[in-house]
Amino acid sequence: MGRLKQNRRGERRFLREGTKPCTGGGTGFIGTALTQLLKARGHEVMLVSRKPGPDRITWDELDTSGLPHCDAAVNLAGENILNPLRRWNESFQKEVLNSRLETTQILARAINKALQPPQAWVLVTGVAYYQPSLTAEYDEDSPGGDFDFFSNLVTKWEAAARLPGESTRQVVVRSGVVLGREGGAIRHMLLPFRLGLGGPIGPGHQFFPWIHIRDLAGILAHAVEASHVQGVLNGVAPASATTNAEFAKAFGAALGRPAFIPLPSMVVQAVFGRERAIMLLEGQKVVPRRTLATGYQYSFPELGAALKEVVA
Repeated sequence: MGRLKQNRRGERRFLREGTKPCTGGGTGFIGTALTQLLKARGHEVMLVSRKPGPDRITWDELDTSGLPHCDAAVNLAGENILNPLRRWNESFQKEVLNSRLETTQILARAINKALQPPQAWVLVTGVAYYQPSLTAEYDEDSPGGDFDFFSNLVTKWEAAARLPGESTRQVVVRSGVVLGREGGAIRHMLLPFRLGLGGPIGPGHQFFPWIHIRDLAGILAHAVEASHVQGVLNGVAPASATTNAEFAKAFGAALGRPAFIPLPSMVVQAVFGRERAIMLLEGQKVVPRRTLATGYQYSFPELGAALKEVVA
């Protein structure tokens, strides 16, 4: 029997006893944070992964046997685009594309065929949907998705998730750079910044849309639980005007280290390839207008407090 509850922030949540979300990619950086949060809120989480185990179903089992009973489905699966150990060639581009599209299509097919489909279907994509700009401001209704490899990837990704009809509530969260001590961008930046060798990437004046891992997990849990949430949400902090140089300065301050040595654009392009380097050398000013309108309250709306928690 469904019932409305209030959490300690006063947000209204739609909960069911024994609610069981199924989460694809639930063992990664974001998935681990989301699973911990959902379990802390009393949910039983079923993971969809490559390897079998307790409270798990494999992607092959899901594709052949269908979706087990679950009240919500979430997909976080996808190869790390900014893996510096992988060359940006045609083979890796296909891997990046297929790791997102195939898992999303498998879950979407399973939901569509389920006799009792889940109440909510939540997909995490990225703000690469919006075109980099030094002047434009993007909210969830802004156009995009058609100007380079990454924006087209997001368009295909979100299209793969789309379900016919309205029996399942559909939510897409376009995430910014995720800040957390267990992984993401911070893991690669921590050592040089601790050594006082950090600084802005390239020119530094590009926007840097970010979000704390606790807030991204919180938005996803909010999307799972709250029956009024649907459509696109921007998974970024409200401090949308942060530039890369401001981020570097704040990160250095959180560590008590200087942060004025820039990483030249040529080095970034040499490591990541010219096309992939755009994700680091250019940025977008993205605002979470609809996310805030749904009633989500951020734990870390400001960069300084977010970074202090990350490095504590």
